[in-house]
Formats: sequence, structure tokens, C-alpha cells
Amino acid sequence: MGVTGGQISPVRSRERFLLGESVEGSVRGPILNSWMRSRMLGLSPEQTDLPYTDDFDPDSRLVRAAAPVLDQLQTRFSGSQMNISLADGNGTVLQRRFGEPALAGRLPPIQSVPGFVFAERYAGTNGIGLALAERRLCQVYGAEHFAERSQANACSAIPIRDQFSGHIVGVLCFGYPRGYEDPSLPVLVRRAAESIERRIMEQSSARERALLRTYLDARHRARGGETGDDGQLIGLDELTDGGLDRQDQMILKARATELICSPQRAAVEVSLSHGRGVTLLSSPVTSLSGVEGVVVEAVLTGESPPAHHLAASKHTASALGALSLAATEHAESLPWHLADSAAHRAADAPGAVRGLVLVGEPEVGKYAVAARRRLELLAEASTRIGTTLDVSRTAWELAETAVPRLADYVTVDLPGAVLRGEESADPQADLRRTVVHGIRDDCPFYPVGHQVRLDPGTPHMRCLEGEPAVLETDLQATTPAWMVPGLDHARGILAHDVHSMICVPLLARGVLLGIATFYRSQDPAPFGDDDTRLAQELAARAALCIDNARRYTREHTLALALQRSLLPRGLPEQGAVEVAHHYLPAESGVGGDWFDVIPLSGTRVALLVGDVVGHGLHAAATMGRLRIAARNFAELELAPDELLTHLDNLLVRLDREEEDASATGSNGIVGATCLYAVYDPTSQVCTMARAGHPPPALVDPDGRVTFPDLPPGPPLGLGGLPFETAEIRLPEHSTLVLYTDGLVADRHRDIDVALDQLRDALAHPDRRPEDTCRAVIEAVAPEHPGDDIALLVARTRTVPADRIATWDLPPDPSLVADIRSAATRRLAEWGLEELSFAAELMLSELVTNAVRYGSEPIQVRLIHDRSSLICEVSDGSSTAPHLRRAASTDEGGRGLFLVAQLSQAWGARYTPHGKVIWAECALDAA
Repeated sequence: MGVTGGQISPVRSRERFLLGESVEGSVRGPILNSWMRSRMLGLSPEQTDLPYTDDFDPDSRLVRAAAPVLDQLQTRFSGSQMNISLADGNGTVLQRRFGEPALAGRLPPIQSVPGFVFAERYAGTNGIGLALAERRLCQVYGAEHFAERSQANACSAIPIRDQFSGHIVGVLCFGYPRGYEDPSLPVLVRRAAESIERRIMEQSSARERALLRTYLDARHRARGGETGDDGQLIGLDELTDGGLDRQDQMILKARATELICSPQRAAVEVSLSHGRGVTLLSSPVTSLSGVEGVVVEAVLTGESPPAHHLAASKHTASALGALSLAATEHAESLPWHLADSAAHRAADAPGAVRGLVLVGEPEVGKYAVAARRRLELLAEASTRIGTTLDVSRTAWELAETAVPRLADYVTVDLPGAVLRGEESADPQADLRRTVVHGIRDDCPFYPVGHQVRLDPGTPHMRCLEGEPAVLETDLQATTPAWMVPGLDHARGILAHDVHSMICVPLLARGVLLGIATFYRSQDPAPFGDDDTRLAQELAARAALCIDNARRYTREHTLALALQRSLLPRGLPEQGAVEVAHHYLPAESGVGGDWFDVIPLSGTRVALLVGDVVGHGLHAAATMGRLRIAARNFAELELAPDELLTHLDNLLVRLDREEEDASATGSNGIVGATCLYAVYDPTSQVCTMARAGHPPPALVDPDGRVTFPDLPPGPPLGLGGLPFETAEIRLPEHSTLVLYTDGLVADRHRDIDVALDQLRDALAHPDRRPEDTCRAVIEAVAPEHPGDDIALLVARTRTVPADRIATWDLPPDPSLVADIRSAATRRLAEWGLEELSFAAELMLSELVTNAVRYGSEPIQVRLIHDRSSLICEVSDGSSTAPHLRRAASTDEGGRGLFLVAQLSQAWGARYTPHGKVIWAECALDAA
């Protein structure tokens, strides 16, 4: 060993801490946590007294196992100032060794005499107490000790575990002057602790060997001392050849392990494969040295294996204390009395085969059973946790898996950002109780939704600060200091007999997602290290599933936000229909459904629903492109079949642009369906065309529901196929219902059934469109929709005949004045005298252009709509009008410019017989 010559102790940081200042970042995390616990326990740095007890076993299994190791260490450090201590699991020093024997006389009794208790709650921060609290190798240097008396020392301490149970049974601590340090010391400390743990295991093996020898001697005596019985056991593989497969062996070992847990005699029937039966018999046995154990034998019944398999056995050297299964000859008497008459009959049955299954101590059997149950719980967790992509549900599945097989109560706290699918920049600031689950309904913990506020030093805060797990084994004996700030709440928890807890961070892919806390109340045994590792494994699996759900939630939220931003945020003003809509996204992913309401010229309105094949961001983006394109095509006053043709061509071009899917990561565009309808309230005619989309539902004013037989048309994206239109006359107050296939297409029901449900839901013509939407969703939509649903309900209106004025005229320029006069009279009848000037001027220009440049027939129409006056002039030519800026020397070219200035909108649409030039004036423009 050597001297580094440097002082490692954080003297100034300790002084600042004792003054109440923050020292976070300047002191190692375990040390700072221990200081906080010491301060909350009310310990004083000047305190020198420690509890002393002489009520300990100086010849315990731990002391016997450690004595040779301590002797070797004393020899290794001979002549040095090394002080080596062995403490039990409570922190009581059992043995001390000194490199320089004279040290024992110079040191005070507290540092030289066994019996003093160095647990953290009495001694503050020190090697033994910190190793028990942290449950791992710890070093404490100089001023890192909480007590003043230890400032000149340094120490390295490590827990000693019983490898059977995983429980901490002691601590090995090396004390030395604070400047005395060597990089190899941690390795030496670990090896010394491992040596002691191996010797504890060897003690157990020796006890099992004694039990096995007692069993073999008794069997030899039961056979009358026949020669040839050397007490050897055949291996498991020999009996496997006799008809027991691996699954049968596992069943026998598991049941035998359960029988080992109890020292009572028992007989259990076990069913194996291929119709074989086994009776397991357990009997207590005591070795010559006084070790009490249990031996489990098997009596195999049913069809016996071939004799040569049982006779051709080989000696096995690994039979001592192992889970070995051996067979003996037929119909021999057992070395112990059987538990009941059924067992007697099984042993004496023809063809019965007997053999040793397992021998051991009950406590060891309990550990084996506990280990098997932990493995079963982990296997079950892999199927129960993460069944959905919902963050909260996954957290609940963690709690439901752990209760009651690991814990009696479980709480899960997640930041609000994680619940929203995001990463939390500061989990402590936004930690919310997400799950409270336990064996009783009146759980004594903060309810779901409560914002969790953490104080320094609490197990939850320590997990947030980086500790892999925090175990509190005894909450009832002395209330931990970290519970004092919330003492009233803590008393409620302790009143439910909660006595130990494990706090584990939920970590996945380097991201802290929250905290899971496990509490035990019914089982009197406190949580141990095995329970902590099991809780960590469950939390790790749950954290990965929560992170997957969080990422899915984020992607789903982004896709849904994109989709909603691409859908109409509000319906435009128009008087042709009273309309309502409803959009229901799929549970499993955002789709590409959309709807739209587009006002057209001449009081007409376009109704549109569509569905892009697929789900996700790509489908939502494609939907947005198609919807914008459809609006643009509608603004061009295209007929329904022409509009669908343009959308089809657009989708083909988009698909070609994405053919290089391997480079972009895209799967291309599969296709889309669409239904486009244009309703004219002046004629009550609805013109529709569809591209692979379900037909609309039509509700007559008397309540009769029909599904018009429209020409189906191919889906969009195939290219080169025609679309057809159909015209239907809709009486006033008819209801037209457009929807996507997510409403009626469901794998759990026939589409005809869904259409019947839709028909029943729509057979109420007196409902408002909003009420109709609600009724349809409640009655027809699947409970868990696998596809988006877009629903558009439009109740038709009409323009009264007395609000429409129509004049037919020949191509005679002299008649323009007559049209102006007639229009002025009609506007007076409608009470729109304020618009007469603008209307006269617009009609004069539009009619003059039709007479000069158009062809017959020429027609003039005025429409008094709810909010506007519409002037239309139609003729038989298809010449397109163009708005231009006339030069100062031009004699003409200003007519359309004047129309554009006097109207709020103007344009042209084409008909099968020519075109219509229209201009619209708002009624409030005057």
C-alpha cells in the first residue's frame, strides 16, 4: 500500500452544508444524501456516543466464514495502521483486526471494541452505515464523515450477501488514515467480501452434504446392508432416457422445491405427460451434526420405463446437494414412513419406480421457490406490460403486474410532458401521480392527478438525481427523516402497516421518464436486494414500453395536429345548405380522411369528402395536398367529373414523384377515394360524382332514407379511367349525408348491418344537422375505430322563385337599356334601390360584352340571395373574358375593370351550352 499525500476530504463543503448552504455539485451524491439524512435524523457532528450491545453471536455463521479471511488480511497489512472491521446486517461490529496490534490499545473503545453499532441512523455518515444504506462498495474520506471524531480517517466498506437469499448479512470495512490510499484497495475489498460469501456458501453445502449422507445411510440400512449399494445416485439424464422429458423434470423440481419449504411430512400427486403419474413424498431428516432438513422422493406410477434404462446408470459426482433425480429398483420399501395410505399404495404399485428428487434445508427451499416465482413474474410481465401504446395504461399495467406478487401498493409518477408524448426537461417540476394501485381500495397515497413535490433527500428525489434504486427496509421502527416534512401524510401511510419500500427510476434509452415506488404491508418480511433487482427489472421493461408509447403519442399528436391544421377550421358563410360536420380520428393512427364545404357562384355550394389510403404523417400530408387541390379546382367551376379527373391526374403525378421510396423512406401513395357534390338551390338539383367512395345517404323531408345508386368510378390514382356524374333533384329540407368508409366498414360487423344502423339513425328529418351528426356517431361509429371517420350532414335550402329574375334577349345592342330599366324595377320591388347604380352599370357592361362578343342564346338573371345580389349574363360562346388595364388611348377595355371594382367578386363558369359571367355585390355594400 502507499500514500498519495493528498487530502480528499471536502472540508469547506461540509462547513457550508452545516451552515445550511447548498453544496450540490461539490460533494459526491451518496455522501450528500447521507449528510441530508443525518441532518434530518437530528444527529449532531459533535456526537460521540454510539449504542453498544453485547447481545450478538461471536460464533455465528458470518463470523466463522469471515475469520480465516480476516486473519489473512491482518497478515497482509501487518505493521500498517489498517483497521479491519466485520459488522452484521444491523451495523453492529462483530470482529476487528489491526495491521499493527498496538493500535488496539491506542484507539478509543468505539474504534477498537466489538459491539458498537455504526448504522447511519446512529453514527451518521460512515463506511459501515453508508454501505448498508447504499448496498454497495462505498468510500468515505476525512471530512465526508458526518461525525467530528472520524475526520482524520478514511474507510472503504462493502456489504456481504448470503448468495442463497441475496440478503445483506454483514459489512466488511477497512479503516485507515485519510492520506493512506491505493488504487488497488477497492479490488482487494471486493475479493475479500467475495471470499467470505463463498465460505458462507460452503457452509451451506457442507450442511446439505451431511443431510444427503444421512439419507444414503438410511437407504442402505433399509436395504439390509446389501452389498453393491455404494450410496451413489444416478444422474438426471439416465432417468430422462427412461421416459421423463425436460418439462416433466421441471415440474417435479418445482413441486419438490415447494415441499422442501416445509419441514412437515407430505404426499403430493403430480401429473406428467403421456399419462404418467408421480407421487412426491417429503420427510424431515436430521444429520449427525444436528442440521435439520427435508428429503423429497418420487414414486413413478403408470407405464414403467424399460428396465435397461434404469439399470445402466453411471455414477455422478454432482449429486451432492443438487436437484438430482434418481431411480432405484422396483417395489423397495422407503427409508421413511409414508405420509398416508395413498402414498403406501403408490409405492407398492406394480411397476412403481422410486428415487430421490431433492434434499435440502427448508430456508434454502424457500429461497429457491422465491427465485422461481420471481422468474415467473418476469415472464408474465413481458406479456402484460406494454399491451397498448398508451402511456398511462402502460404505467397501470406495471402496477397491476407487481400487485400483489411483489408489492402490496404501487405508485407511478410521470412528468406531464411524458404523458403528452414529450421529453421532460425538468421531471421534478412537473411530476404528477399517474397510478395508485394496491390490495385495498383506500390506498393511503396521493390520488391520481396530484402534482408531486419532492423534498431533498427523499428516495424519489435520489432516484431523480441518478441513483438506480433506493431501498427502505424499515419504515415502522423509526420514521425516516425524509418523511418528517410530510408527517401527516406519512402517518396515513404507516397506519396501513406499510413497513418497507423500493423506489426505482423509470429509465429508457437514457431518458428519465418517471418514478415507480413499491410498498409492502401484508408480508412481514421487508424488501431485500432480490426484490430490488426484481423491481428494477420490472421498471426497466415498463420504462421501455412507456417510452415506446410516449414516442407513439408524440408522433400521433404531431400527425393529428397536422391533419387538423389541414382540415377546415370553420365552415364558410353560404345560404344553399345548413351544414354540420364531425371528425373522429382512429385510435391506432391518424388517417387521411377529409371533408370540405366550398361556396360557388350563383348561390351554389360544393360538398366534398375523401379518404387517402393508409395512416400516419404521409397520409395526412397527402390528404392536405388533395384538399387544397380540390378547392382550387372547385374555384375554377369545374364539373364534378372533371374535378375528379384532375385530382386523379394529380395523384398519379405525386406517386411518380415518390417512386424512389428506398431513398426517401416513403412507401409512395397508394390511392384515395372521393365524393364530390354540387348543389344549386335555385334549381334544387345536386350533381354528384364519386371515385371509389361510398355513396351518400339521402333523407327526404318525410324521413325516407335512401342510398342513391351513383356511378361508382375508379379510385383516385389509377389514371386514365373516366368518371361519370349523376343529377338528383333534392326537395327543400332534404338532408344529404356524406361520410367516409370508417363509419360503416368494420371487421367486427357486416357492412349491411352498419348501413341499416345508419338508415335508422337518419330517419329523423326534424333533427338539426348537428344533432344528426351526434346521433350517427353514437349509433353507427365503432367503439374503437380503426380508421378515421369524416361525416358531413347538409340540409338543403332553396332560393324562392320571387327572388329570381330572368330575361332572355336577342343579340341587339339597343335592348341593353331595356334590361337596365327592368333590373332597376325589380331591385325596387326587392327594396334594393341602393344597389341600382352598381347593378345597372355591371349589367350594362356584361350584356354589352355578351351581345358584342358572344352568341345566342343570351340570358340575364338576378338572384336576391340572403347576403348578396348576384348578376349573371350567359351566352352560347366559350370565349373567356380577360380583365386588363386599358391604356389612356384605348377606346374600350374598361368594362370588366369597372365590374371588378363595383363587385365583391366576379368570374366565369362554363356550362354544356356556353358560359356564364357573374358578379356579386354584398347587400351591405350600399
